[in-house]
Amino acid sequence: MNNSVIAVEQSITSRKSVRGFLPRPVPLELVERLLAVAAFAPSGSNIQPWKVHVVIGECRDRLSAALMEAHRSSTPAQREYDYYPTTWRSPYIERRRATGWGLYGTLNIQKGDKQAMSRQLGKNYEFFGAPCVLFFTIDDDLGKGSWLDYGMFLQSFMIAATSHGLGTCPQAALANYPDIVKRHLDIPDNQVVICGISVGYEDVEEVANQFRPDRVDISDFVTLHRDGG
Repeated sequence: MNNSVIAVEQSITSRKSVRGFLPRPVPLELVERLLAVAAFAPSGSNIQPWKVHVVIGECRDRLSAALMEAHRSSTPAQREYDYYPTTWRSPYIERRRATGWGLYGTLNIQKGDKQAMSRQLGKNYEFFGAPCVLFFTIDDDLGKGSWLDYGMFLQSFMIAATSHGLGTCPQAALANYPDIVKRHLDIPDNQVVICGISVGYEDVEEVANQFRPDRVDISDFVTLHRDGG
């Protein structure tokens, strides 16, 4: 196995959701390069449905403050699409609980400690300290296939970022208040805010970054079909 293959595999398997970043700035030229690489992701009929808003500096700080205010005031989430199922069932509910309690356990947050849970959730709106955050939108009249394409674009960006020593955290929570995001970033109403990704250099001393959820074995999701037994 050659070094380039190993490097690709390592970028994929070492990627994780970073929940604590250093204040070290991320060069804008690097962010643009990573997005240019991600743009080679496949899309049906090459329609390339992604639209990206790169947020840094004072604009980042103002948006963070507005999102934090909505969170602190317990403003109900107004996400423009259903990210999770309306009814949870096995095995997905068990995986969700294992991830949630695994993170809280790492942070020594006890069951029932709603204040501590809320503080941890609020860190999403501080972008976990990342100096750069990207918001991703899509035209509201595009179909599920374009959303599938978008997932490949997001993954491509995160893998490329990992290969350059950057940490990322994909955050559906950043779509909880689309009106705030659209107002601050001048995004038109016919765009759906899909998610955000915080980008920066990992703070290796942040306790939350010690947590990585387990992955199921391929035998749990792979079925082999072949002739001849």
